[in-house]
Formats: sequence, C-alpha cells, structure tokens
Amino acid sequence: MSTIRSFHDLTVWQRSIELSVQIYALTRAFPKEEIFGLTNQLRRASVSISSNIAEGQSRLTKGEFVNFLSVARGSNAEVRSQLTLARHLGFGDETLIARCETRATEISKMLNALISSLKSPSTKSQ
Repeated sequence: MSTIRSFHDLTVWQRSIELSVQIYALTRAFPKEEIFGLTNQLRRASVSISSNIAEGQSRLTKGEFVNFLSVARGSNAEVRSQLTLARHLGFGDETLIARCETRATEISKMLNALISSLKSPSTKSQ
C-alpha cells in the first residue's frame, strides 16, 4: 500500500474535484434567477466535499480526519439531494445530472470505506 503524503494522493479527493467540475458545468445551464439559489447551493456543497477531505487529511490526528470526512459525507449527501431537486425542477441536462449522481454515489462509497478504515483498531495513526 502506498503512503499518503498529501490529500492530493487520495482518490476520493480527486473524485470530489471531478464532481465539482461537473457541477459547475451542469449549473451553467440553470436559470439565471437560480444563481443565488440552487446553483450556489450545489456549487458550495460540492466544493465543501474536497475542502473537508483536504483539511481533515492535514490535521494532526486520525480522529480529526474522521470528523472532517464525516462533514464531507454530509456535503456529498447535500449534493445528491440537490441534484434530485434539480431534476424535478427540470434544471440542467439530464445526462449531466446522471453523471454527477454517479460520481456522488462513488464518492459516498469511498468516504464510507475510508472512514471505516480509519476507525479500524488495526489502522495506524497518521
């Protein structure tokens, strides 16, 4: 297993950056009156995922890292909920929404696995 020297090395962080890029592309087509509504909410929640992974990995303890990963997981759930709302409102391209949902589901699974791994008694401290 390779050593994680930086949050940049974490696949889940890389995927969350990709999700944010996809969200920005998706929300460009949202109605202009949503710039301070759903557009802003989706963008902020997606950016929060990678930001919390990065901040947590940069903390001094495994427990702090787990806490920040939990916040990232919550932000990812926000994104998934907001994508459902966007679909119901008819905002954005359906194909882009589906891609974002797929990526968010992948991130959810990765965050859950990383949290479980870090909580495992056999995991060494950072």
